[in-house]
This record gives sequence, structure tokens and C-alpha cells, in this order.
Amino acid sequence: MTARTAPSRTYPIPARPLRVAAAQAQAVAGDVDANTATAAALVREAAGAGARVVVLPEKFLSGYEPDLVRAEPLRCAVQPGDPRLAPLADACRETGTVAVVGAAFHEAGELYVSALVIGADGTLVTRYDKQYLFKTEREVYRPGAAGCTLDVDGWRLGLGICYDSGFPEHARAAALDGCHAYLVGALFSVGNGHHESRTWFPARALDNTVYTVLANHIGTTGGWNTCGGSGVWGPDGHLLTEAGPDRREVVTADLDPAALAAAREAEGMLGDLDRVVAGKRAQYALGVGRA
Repeated sequence: MTARTAPSRTYPIPARPLRVAAAQAQAVAGDVDANTATAAALVREAAGAGARVVVLPEKFLSGYEPDLVRAEPLRCAVQPGDPRLAPLADACRETGTVAVVGAAFHEAGELYVSALVIGADGTLVTRYDKQYLFKTEREVYRPGAAGCTLDVDGWRLGLGICYDSGFPEHARAAALDGCHAYLVGALFSVGNGHHESRTWFPARALDNTVYTVLANHIGTTGGWNTCGGSGVWGPDGHLLTEAGPDRREVVTADLDPAALAAAREAEGMLGDLDRVVAGKRAQYALGVGRA
């Protein structure tokens, strides 16, 4: 598995399916050790269901908890070489599973909302930092500077974190980097957050003919009452699997090369984009109607 950020458009449909898991559980506020142990258990559960890749929620290793993270960054945020990640690294190495887990990350005096990628060999392969910060996060965290694409068994997987997925440009950038799927750890709350997740994820899937994967929180974290519903959508925008709203759960789905190819044949937007832009930016002209 490699992490890549260089743009490219010509990546073939993968040769074989890839089973992915979206996992949800209650995070313990500010307790990285406890949450890492839970993450490790979820990885083992997902591996037992045949998953090669498992996605966990945004900032799961601390709980969402921006006030705690800001007040006690060394306790609540993960640092480079952090020994507290060892149980999760062991679980990945022993099961041959790739984990994408949300964490507050502290480096050089700055805080980031990050997705840590633990490889099947137990090493920290790469880190993606959230680029679109929610309004309540901007006083605590710095935005990320670049996207991140993973290569797992021939599947290119683009990473996003929560609010990133609300911006069509973010998933589109992943698709234009050759991604076949878009993986997102998030916090969506009951009410409008649930509505957003059920609008954004099928839309990002269909717009880009990619699989989309959401891992959401359950219970209360950082003052938010979350809605669970972790799931996977196919490249035609249809829901493939979905967890319940409030219980610890791991759901899996197979990313299918044949289904991906069929969706891209039927829905030509991504390929047609190349023809539309053809060396220049597409422009949207506003016309003025007169009655």
C-alpha cells in the first residue's frame, strides 16, 4: 500500500473486489488509550468479517471534544511516534488489515483534525489533515494543505473527513486523481446532520461514479448527539449497507470492479468532464431574463 498525492487521470478499473468496513462505537472523552483499544477491537471484528480496509469516525481516538483537545493537547491529541497507537498497530499487523482512524494530531505546536492510516504491517503509512474545517473548529485546528490518495490492492482510495464531504470539489479532486472510492470518517448529528449525510454521500458517489464510505460516531461526543448510520454507497449512488443509529457496529461491503465499470459506462459525467473542459475551465454563464 502506498500513499500518493500527485494528480493523475488514467488508472484502470481494479482487477478484483476489495472488502471495506465502516465501524462505529462510543468514544470516551479525551481517553486515547481506551479509544485505541476500542479501535483495535473494531479492526479485529472487521477483519473477522473479511474486510481488508476499515474506516473509523472523525477524531475517534480522543472523541470529538475540541475544548478538551485545546486545553490538553499532549493528553488528548496523538503525536508523531505516539506509543499509544501500539494496540491498533498490532491489530492491523496481526490481521493484515488497513485502518483509517480519526484523531486530533499535534505536531510542531499545531493541532490538526487528521485521518491516520495504519498499514497492514502496523506502520503509520500516512496522515491526511482535514481541509475544510467546520466553523467551530477554526479557532482550534489548522486546515490541511493537500489531499491524500491510498493505493490498496489496485484500488485508489481518496480520504476525506466530515465537512470535506459537503464540498463537491473535494470528492471530485479525488476522482480526478483516479480514485475508485472516497473514504470519510465523520461526526454527523441527529436531525440536520443525518439529512446532510444522506444527501452528500449518494451525491458524491453518483457525481463521480465512486464508492463512498462513511464511518460516523454514535452517542454523545463533544456536546453533539450523533446519529450513527455508518454505511457504504455504490458508484451509482445507491446505499449498499448501513449501520444502526445508536449501537456499536461494523458493516462491510465489497467494492466490485464490475459494478464500478458498469456505473462508469452508464453515467458518463466523469469522462465527459475531460471533453467539456478540454484545455480551459468550464464557465457558467448567468443570463438575465426579461419579462
